[in-house]
Amino acid sequence: MNTIIERISSLYAWEVVGGVLLRITLILFLAWLLLFGARKAIKLFNQAMGHQTHDLEGRKRLETLSQVFRYIATVVITVVAGMLVLNEVGISIAPILATAGVVGLAVGFGAQSLVKDYFTGFFLLLENQVRQGDIVELGGKGGLVEEVTLRYIRLRDYAGDVHFVPNSVINTVTNKSRGFAFAVVEIGVGYNENLDKIFLRMQEVGAELQADDVFGQKILEPLELAGVEQWADSAILVRGRFKVLPLEQWNVKREFLRRLKADFDQNKIDIPYPHVTVMSQHAREGGEQLSEAELGAALAKRR
Repeated sequence: MNTIIERISSLYAWEVVGGVLLRITLILFLAWLLLFGARKAIKLFNQAMGHQTHDLEGRKRLETLSQVFRYIATVVITVVAGMLVLNEVGISIAPILATAGVVGLAVGFGAQSLVKDYFTGFFLLLENQVRQGDIVELGGKGGLVEEVTLRYIRLRDYAGDVHFVPNSVINTVTNKSRGFAFAVVEIGVGYNENLDKIFLRMQEVGAELQADDVFGQKILEPLELAGVEQWADSAILVRGRFKVLPLEQWNVKREFLRRLKADFDQNKIDIPYPHVTVMSQHAREGGEQLSEAELGAALAKRR
């Protein structure tokens, strides 16, 4: 009788163990299937979006986002499958969840900026706010974007200095290289100059620049004259702008100012600069003014 009972118990135990092993195998198989399906779906999404993206930086952005999605899917599916397996072998996951919650809370308080870096970086990539090769201002720094990651953005400024800006400190992104740009110019002319003549000279120089074989390809629209911007202390400021290709606003502005200076010199148009008139006590009594050269010579004698 005891032998029969022992055999029944043994068979029951093996049946229980077999059932547990079968369920664990089923859980692991479903987890593998979900991982395979998630990676396949992400790959298909990446390929579909890649056909619509023709620039290299857009494809890099897609690849970065795909890696993030794959990582999230792997972590979530693995953690859930691990908990189900532990539950099947009789290990209570409630204490594990409680411990994980406490540890996660502690880590969260200690690494708030790190978590914010990743979240901000994810949305920067998702919304396509910054791409490698852009000229931007963010986090109090500006320059050429050399690298965009979930953790930071690497910039190189005009002086060659490299800045690593954590994504968590980025509140505003000013991108100067999207679609088109404006080359804004402000010209100072003397108060005695004819403004209509100034406008004409600026428009003619702008037309010559747009007809140039090299710079004409960078200019999208002719010079747009806004008119008189300000009456400054020693000059009248005239403002205008060119609509140009991205990243060409500085080159077009420099070339326009260079050509306009030569044109002003040829047409004898005065480009003013601040003047200072100093009167000595003797000059005030005699009603005479000393020029800057005479003043310099007088001061040199006294030294």
